[in-house]
Amino acid sequence: MAEIDQDRSTDRPAGYAALIERYDLDVFPNWHRSLVTTSGIHRIDSSGGIVEEVYPPKYWPGDALGGHLEFALKYDGTNLAILASLFQKVAEEDFLEYVRSKPTGKYARRLWYLCEFLSGKRLPLRDVKRGNYIDLLDPDKYYAVSPARQVRRQRINDNLLGDPRFCPTVRRTDTLRHFEAADLPERCRNLVSSYSPELLRRALGYLYTKETKSSFEIEHIKPTSTRTERFVALLQLAEQEDFCEKPRLIELQSRIVDPRFRDSDYRTSQNYVGETIAWQKERIHFACPKPEDLAGLMGGLVAAHKRMDASDASPVVHAAVIAYGFVFLHPFEDGNGRIHRFLIHNILSRRGFTPKGIMFPISASMLRNPADYDASLEVFSRDLMVLVEYSLDQEGRMTVYNDTARWYRYIDMTPQVEALFRFIDQTIEMELARELAFRANYDETKNAIQEIVDMPDRKIDLFIRFCLENNGRLSARKRASHFDFMSDEEIARMEQAVLAAYGNRTSNDD
Repeated sequence: MAEIDQDRSTDRPAGYAALIERYDLDVFPNWHRSLVTTSGIHRIDSSGGIVEEVYPPKYWPGDALGGHLEFALKYDGTNLAILASLFQKVAEEDFLEYVRSKPTGKYARRLWYLCEFLSGKRLPLRDVKRGNYIDLLDPDKYYAVSPARQVRRQRINDNLLGDPRFCPTVRRTDTLRHFEAADLPERCRNLVSSYSPELLRRALGYLYTKETKSSFEIEHIKPTSTRTERFVALLQLAEQEDFCEKPRLIELQSRIVDPRFRDSDYRTSQNYVGETIAWQKERIHFACPKPEDLAGLMGGLVAAHKRMDASDASPVVHAAVIAYGFVFLHPFEDGNGRIHRFLIHNILSRRGFTPKGIMFPISASMLRNPADYDASLEVFSRDLMVLVEYSLDQEGRMTVYNDTARWYRYIDMTPQVEALFRFIDQTIEMELARELAFRANYDETKNAIQEIVDMPDRKIDLFIRFCLENNGRLSARKRASHFDFMSDEEIARMEQAVLAAYGNRTSNDD
């Protein structure tokens, strides 16, 4: 054990790890941490969602700023939040010296572009006059937009998902490659194509209602029938209309919340997500952006949506980035969670990921797997709350003291995209497949019962429901109160029809 510790004491941070330490940066941990050993071999460790990689001595990039910046882009990836924090602190002359030493180098050009992109400052450097255009993000490692925006100054193809106001990144992990290869839209189309249009039409009404109730139940809200109908009506519009622009989002909020909590604009007060654990004591789970930062952040989110909408970006990446981005920005006092889940439907439907005329009750999967849903939110909020400096007054009003905007602008949303893919996968396999099979079995059972006894649909529906609630048999009490006019033989044959269709299933798992 002592020998391992001795080896580790010779490991020096490199790339982002070195820059964070040198410039004392307040940042989220990068997904990849690099060290260079003075004596040892290449090794990789992974824990807590962070990959720690130790490189042999020949990888040491030197002590200069430029060496560690290049090392970071090569081995640690493109972390916009860390670079934005760094460019606020680094001496401009040090950075200029690095770029001037490699004016046409591909890493220098990328970093020069990112410095101007993130800081909003134009550096005193001449435009690059020769050389090929290079992609800012490597499309093999990151999800990017195509066609990219060509930037003549550095001869860069800007293929980022957003602009300086809001620009998340998503890495192409093994998990995401696996989901892409699985072709979930095709799997869903194959599933749907095996059922009649009439059955799909009837199932759709149930799916809309299930999605609505699940979305409200996640927030422990029991909607009235009026609010349920209003939300269902909005879901029915999700396939045709683009709701991701400011006036539509405000309209959306006003239609899904209690009329007393409607907003006519983005919020103007500091809000947070927390819970009361004792008298005048709150446990804060998440601090939202400052209200003065919201206009820029939300403007950036809408611009990122339009940029991805006009590109060939993955619909699931698009939906996750915008929907989770929205809930992290929390622009309204109430209704943010429901709008966040609505936007998933809106984008997946409009981008053609969801088969026409079908919707995924994704909220039902989130409700069925609350720990996974909470984890997809907490992976951002957990690291954020370490950095936010705030206080609460006696009335629970929050004041945030430090500059927090960059932490919401440049989020690595890879975990959220992975989570959304998992929820979609579960929704197809569990909620959608199960509901369609249930409806088909129901029709089969109904027809079989009609052959035995010609009675009103309402009575048949009641008989099937009672049997499903009681392991396929009609209880003596229910028979006495609703079916005393039927013979033992008729009851037995009807029960057999239910069991033949459903086996031992006792409910539709509503």
